[in-house]
Amino acid sequence: MEIDNKKLAELLVAEKYIEEPVAVEALLRAERTDTPLTRVLIERGVLTTDLLGQAVAEHYGVPYADLNSHPPEADLVALLPEEFARKYNAVVYQKEEGKPIVVAVTAPDDAALIGELKKVLKVEEVKLAYSIPDEIASTFVHYRKPLETRFQQIAARGGHLAAELLDYIFADAALLKASDVHIEPHEKETLVRFRIDGVLHDAGRIPREYHENIVNRVKVLAKLRTDEHKGIQDGAVRISTDGKLIEARVSIAPIYDGEKVVMRVLAYYVRGFTLHDLGFFEEHRKTVEDAARSPFGMILASGPTGSGKTTTLYAIAKLLNNSGINITTIEDPVEYKIEGVNHIQVNNAVDLTFAQGLKSIVRQDPDIILVGEIRDDETANIAVNAALTGHLMLSTLHANDAATSIPRLLEMGVEPFLIASTVEIIVAQRLVRKICESCRASYTVTKQELSDMVPDAGKYFGKSAKQTLFKGKGCAVCQHTGYLGRTGLFEILPVSPELRDLILTKPGIAEIYALEAKQGIKSLFDDGMEKVKAGVTTIEEIKRVAEPRQIRGATRL
Repeated sequence: MEIDNKKLAELLVAEKYIEEPVAVEALLRAERTDTPLTRVLIERGVLTTDLLGQAVAEHYGVPYADLNSHPPEADLVALLPEEFARKYNAVVYQKEEGKPIVVAVTAPDDAALIGELKKVLKVEEVKLAYSIPDEIASTFVHYRKPLETRFQQIAARGGHLAAELLDYIFADAALLKASDVHIEPHEKETLVRFRIDGVLHDAGRIPREYHENIVNRVKVLAKLRTDEHKGIQDGAVRISTDGKLIEARVSIAPIYDGEKVVMRVLAYYVRGFTLHDLGFFEEHRKTVEDAARSPFGMILASGPTGSGKTTTLYAIAKLLNNSGINITTIEDPVEYKIEGVNHIQVNNAVDLTFAQGLKSIVRQDPDIILVGEIRDDETANIAVNAALTGHLMLSTLHANDAATSIPRLLEMGVEPFLIASTVEIIVAQRLVRKICESCRASYTVTKQELSDMVPDAGKYFGKSAKQTLFKGKGCAVCQHTGYLGRTGLFEILPVSPELRDLILTKPGIAEIYALEAKQGIKSLFDDGMEKVKAGVTTIEEIKRVAEPRQIRGATRL
C-alpha cells in the first residue's frame, strides 16, 4: 500500500529529514488542497525529489529509483501493460542479462505485487525499488497513443467523442507539460497543437465535422455562451486528470474556418517554483531576495509576453508569504493561486481595471501588492506612489531589457524623482529551452568554430584551442527534440546610488548601458553564456532570444 501523508510526515520527522513544525504545516496544506504530501514538500522546497525519494526508500528497505536523472526507455516501460502500470503505479527501471528485473513502484510493501509482476513479466525473479508517484507517472508518456487512434477507438465503441477527446487532450497536455493547447479548425480537419517549452508541436488531427461539438464542450466547461459564434469569449476551466487538477484560461475567437480555441494551462508544477528553480544563479538570487526584503519600494520584472515575468514575481511573493503579511494581487487573469494571498481579477465590464483595482487595494491595508502589469500612465503613477507610501510593489513591464525599463516609465509620465526614490531592482528575463538530461552528450568545438558562433567568444570561453559543449541527441523523453523544460536568462539591475542620480537627469538608454558596463552588470547574453558553459542549454537557444545588441556603434553583450 502506498505510504499515506500522515505516515510519511511521521517518518520524515523521526528520521530527522524535517522538523516537526514544518511537517505539521505541510501536512495541513496537503489535506486542505487534497494533494500528496510528497508534492507539497517538493513544491515548497522543503526537500529535493532525490532526498525525499531516498528517505522513503530507506523506510521500505529498498533502493531508490531516480527516474528523473535516469528515466527508463520506451521499451522498458512497454514491458508492463498500461492498465497494470497505472493500477499499481509501476514501471520497469532496469533489465540486465542474468540479473533480476528491477521495477520502480510507489508501494514496495505490497505483498502480492511481486507475484503479480512475475506473472505479467513472465520471469522468476523481480526486485522492487521505490520512486515518487509523480516521477512514475511521467514515464507513462510512452503509453501515449496518437489522437487519431483514440478518436477511432472512441467512435468504434460509440463513446462521447467531444467529452472523451477533450479529456485525452488535457491528459496529454499535463503529461507533456504543455503551456498552451491550440484547437484550430481547417477546411477538412481540426488540428490540435501543444506549445511545449515555447515551441508549438502537432498533437493530432480530428475530422472537421466534430469541431463544433468539441468547441461547445469547452464552452460548457468554461461557462461561456454556446450560442455565440461571431464574438471573442474568454473563460476558465478546471479538469481533474490522473489525480491532478488542471486549470486553464480559455480564449475562443472566430477565424475564417470556424472558432479557434486556445487554452493556457496553469500547471500545478509551476506553483512551487523557487528563484533557484527558475534559473537564477546564486549571486542573482541573493540580490533579488535582498531587494524583496525591503519594507517598501518597487521590484520590476521586464520582458516580452511569455518570458516568465509573472512566475518570477510569484516566486518572490511565495518567498515573502507568511501569516503576518497581507499580500494582495490584481491580475488579468489570475495566473496561479497561492494560499494566504488575496487575488483580484481585472474585470473591465464593471470598470475593475488595473488602475481602479490598485486604488482599492491601497485601502485594503496591504503590505505587499502584486500588479500583473503596468500598461498605462495612470497605473504607473498609482503604483509608484503606493511604493512611495510604505508598500512593497511587485509588477511587470514590457521592455526589452532592464535598462530600457527606466525610459519606459519616464515615457509613461512618471516623475524621475519618483522612479529614483521607489524602484529597488529591475529583473529582465527571457526563457530558453534546457538540454534534455536523458540524452545530453558532449562535443568539442574549435576556437574558430566558437568565434563563428559567438562574438567575442574569448570573453566567455578563454583562449583554449578547443572547448567542450553540450547538446541533446534526441530521445523519446524529449520527443526527439534534444530539449526538455525551460530555464530563465536574467539581467539583474539594482538601482544603485549612481543610477538614482542618473535617473534624475532623464537619461537616454546609451547612458544607462554605459553605467551598467561600468558597474559590471551582466546582460541576458552574459547569463546565457554562463548557462551554455554549465551544460544547461545551447548557444543556438541563447542567440534565439538574446543576441548581442549594437548601441551607437558599440557592441554591448
